[in-house]
Amino acid sequence: MFPKVSLADVLRVFTRIGFLSFGGPAGQIALMHRELVEDRRWIAEDDFLHALNVCHLLPGPEAQQLATWIGWRLHGWRGGLAAGLLFVIPGAVIILALSMLYAIASNLGWVAALFLGVKAAVLAIVVQALLRIAGRALDTAVKRALALAAFAGLFLFDLPFPLIVLGAGVIGMAIAAWQPSLLALKPGGAQDGIAAPRPWRGTLLAIALWGAIWAAPMAAVALTLGRDHVLWDIGAFFSQLAIVTFGGAYAVLAYMAQEAVQGFGWLQPGEMADGLGLAETTPGPLILVTQFVGFLAAFRMPEPFTPLMAGLLGAGLTTWVTFAPCFMWIFAFAPWIDRLGQAVRLKGGLAAVTAAVVGVIANLTAWFALHVLFARVEQVSVGVLRLHWPDLASFDWRAGLLAALAGMLAFALQWSVVRILVVCAAGGLALTLLP
Repeated sequence: MFPKVSLADVLRVFTRIGFLSFGGPAGQIALMHRELVEDRRWIAEDDFLHALNVCHLLPGPEAQQLATWIGWRLHGWRGGLAAGLLFVIPGAVIILALSMLYAIASNLGWVAALFLGVKAAVLAIVVQALLRIAGRALDTAVKRALALAAFAGLFLFDLPFPLIVLGAGVIGMAIAAWQPSLLALKPGGAQDGIAAPRPWRGTLLAIALWGAIWAAPMAAVALTLGRDHVLWDIGAFFSQLAIVTFGGAYAVLAYMAQEAVQGFGWLQPGEMADGLGLAETTPGPLILVTQFVGFLAAFRMPEPFTPLMAGLLGAGLTTWVTFAPCFMWIFAFAPWIDRLGQAVRLKGGLAAVTAAVVGVIANLTAWFALHVLFARVEQVSVGVLRLHWPDLASFDWRAGLLAALAGMLAFALQWSVVRILVVCAAGGLALTLLP
């Protein structure tokens, strides 16, 4: 028998979780499991895992969506809103402060030296994430083929990220309907997903309400600044990203980096690694790295505002359009959790997307490695291929040495992310500034 939980208890516990949610999705989910399933017994083990599987099907950060679902389960929309916001706000405030400091001080030599080490550490951390996810996700030949195809499509042919993710989902659903064992799925029975009710009214109401909340700041930007302003570009881009962010921050980062660096010119390649390093060291979802990008984009094209005010508006708009859809997905689909969790075709789509995400993260790893280790990287076209080719003479031996150090600390000594980042940042400072 599970205890009745007050809204005040939900607020208190999720405030604690919000400030302690380091370590990316795996660490955050483990923290919630310990706090809410093992220690307080607010949620049953089966319900927790069941909801987590469905959250993987939805675009957006699965840990934040799981927190929102738990709050909804305990106290309806009030609990869901409280839990989801408290999961995000502490990290968002810290990332905003660090983004302001980065924008103001990034031209200082000692700051650049620190972030040389941060970028090298992030490279090792991303490689570690790639191997961990691949070991868990690629348990059949079909999944390995999907991962390889996703990597080739992005790294060699420069295909659009949404096409990769959505295409993998369609393929997975088709395979699940034909031969689910190819994706390590059990065949579905005739009653799969039938027992739960069909709450269409609540779902449509949630989509309408949260769709309006999602669109409200974009309407304000269009009416006051116009659709040629950088804030419109920021809001439109991150709204699009919110729809295709399957697989978490690592999966979507390569697409975001490509557009933010090459498409819009908001950031330099190395700055994306700096942003991920900041997000790795702070609580909250790793997708908060989008706030760093939004801040810098508006800070550097501030008219008619001051740079600081523009940066604050860019960060706020980015956070709004990134997380408002997360609440919409959960409040719309929470009543359907029991049905969706047993749908074999949807599980097949999820399994295929997860496999493709391994290829996406491999592409991100290669992209990071090239831009961290080499000062100059060009994109070369060879027929239908689009290759990223480094200038070998621009190899940065300091970054290579620090990346090797980070790899040893991560794999051989199994240090935590924060400790690796601190040591490598200090190493970057020493190698750059000491005579």
